[in-house]
Amino acid sequence: MTETTPQLGQASALPLSPEAAQLDRVPNPHPNTDYLARFTVPEFTSLCPVTGQPDFAILVIDYVPGPWLVESKSLKLYMHSFRNHGAFHEDCTVAIGKRLADLLEPRYLRIGGYWYPRGGIPIDVFWQTGDLPKNLWLPDQGVAPYRAR
Repeated sequence: MTETTPQLGQASALPLSPEAAQLDRVPNPHPNTDYLARFTVPEFTSLCPVTGQPDFAILVIDYVPGPWLVESKSLKLYMHSFRNHGAFHEDCTVAIGKRLADLLEPRYLRIGGYWYPRGGIPIDVFWQTGDLPKNLWLPDQGVAPYRAR
């Protein structure tokens, strides 16, 4: 974890794995204000750890920042690191949520993983930590239940 942004503004190699990916954070300019930040990853890809076939998902990450914000370029590179990573849907979704929570120390964080069907069954995975501040509006994640997305 770093408070600098060594990847921002320069060429960065694609990480070989999620473990090798560097996530950068920056100070929150409004640490005493409750607000929601949302990242949507509409083309998330990983590999099935059994068959090696690609899996696809829409990820939606909502968080109420504490002292830190995630630097978006590093987040994009981190998400890309899953492209050749074999893991089950539940593992990918929860691991991303936990890594962001550890890095950012948010007041609240939730991640929704809306996975396309594998073997004819879509799998949606949700994880959250912290309590949503009472004065904050939390919009729906905007991904409809599976109906031939």
